[in-house]
Amino acid sequence: MANAPASTARTDRFFTLPVVILIFASFMLGMSEFVVVGILPDIATGLKVSEVTVGNLVAIFAFVYAPCTPLGSAISGRFPRFATYLTLMGVFLAGNVLCAFAPNYPVLLAARLLIASVSGTLVAIAMTFAPDVTQEQYRTKFIAWVFSGFSIASVVGVPIGTSIANAFGWRVTFYLISALTVALMMLMFTVLPRNSHIVKVGFLSQFRLFFDRRIHLGVLIVVCGAGSSYVFYTYLTPILRDEVHLPERYVSLGLVVYGVACLWSNLYAGKLAERGRGVEPLFHLRWVFLAHAVLLCSLAVAHWLSWYGAIALILLGMFMYLFNASSQVLYMDVAAQSHPGSMNLAASLNSMSFNIGIAIGSAVGGVVNDHLGLTWLGPVGAVFALLAMVMSMMLGTYIGKRVER
Repeated sequence: MANAPASTARTDRFFTLPVVILIFASFMLGMSEFVVVGILPDIATGLKVSEVTVGNLVAIFAFVYAPCTPLGSAISGRFPRFATYLTLMGVFLAGNVLCAFAPNYPVLLAARLLIASVSGTLVAIAMTFAPDVTQEQYRTKFIAWVFSGFSIASVVGVPIGTSIANAFGWRVTFYLISALTVALMMLMFTVLPRNSHIVKVGFLSQFRLFFDRRIHLGVLIVVCGAGSSYVFYTYLTPILRDEVHLPERYVSLGLVVYGVACLWSNLYAGKLAERGRGVEPLFHLRWVFLAHAVLLCSLAVAHWLSWYGAIALILLGMFMYLFNASSQVLYMDVAAQSHPGSMNLAASLNSMSFNIGIAIGSAVGGVVNDHLGLTWLGPVGAVFALLAMVMSMMLGTYIGKRVER
């Protein structure tokens, strides 16, 4: 397999074929992860298990995704990038094929665990292609678009997958995902750069990155930022129905509108991440976290002012991912500057941190909903947003400093 120089995939245009392929790969990862929510009743009926049992697949996926992402990324950095990426895509394909043919719930669970074990690492490796498939001026735009693949999946992919499941059966949805993945892998084999950036340090040495206090703050900010949204987002459907008083027939439309707002959030995050290098972009978002907290608190009035509740939810969707690209810039720049052997690991931290935030936010939201009700989900989420603001303010100490331990 001949090595292609890094420059062969780079032009003055942003949306080159390699860039589009990597964005589409994140779309496929997102569709495979999120589509279970849309076809949950169909799976439950088909496998003759309860909806709660199938619903557990979502939480289990996140719990496996979080620890496997940094471990897989640290290991993958020691092998040729192109071959590793294609191999992990093959594992992803195998998991989806297994989903399509799963004869019972245990086999479906094993398939979902297989997909979760490689998805985060695939995102991390995709990030490391940035300098080889696009110009430096498009770096943050590339990061934002790769993350946006997941938002596009929730807005477009999941409804399509759900419609196919309703019309032809839930297994056909996984047939479609598998077929698209095969086509995607063929394109990857043709156009992705073959050059590698193999890690020269030991496996354990890469984890020195976790001793950098800038990384500590970045991870905690993402955990709290994700937690602030998922406290209420987990219960978005009942909020639309019972708090905003949206008629049942319009709830699906409400979810699509919210998804579009989230997509805008991911894309605009790339603009915000262009405000400096290292810790600077995330430090500049301290007032964004404060505004998010105020907006979350105001969600409590949705029960009495339905029109305001609808507007507030759209705005909350626009806030949901604003920190994504800035946090990724922090991880990658800190690693490049102080821990160059840990680039793959650094690229994985955003996915890891966000999934931890999802798990914590969802769990807290469940407790709040059970004991206090839907009205209090926004104010409790605001506590997480305020914590993110405080920690982003602490990043100001490190602006202009090269190495902090």
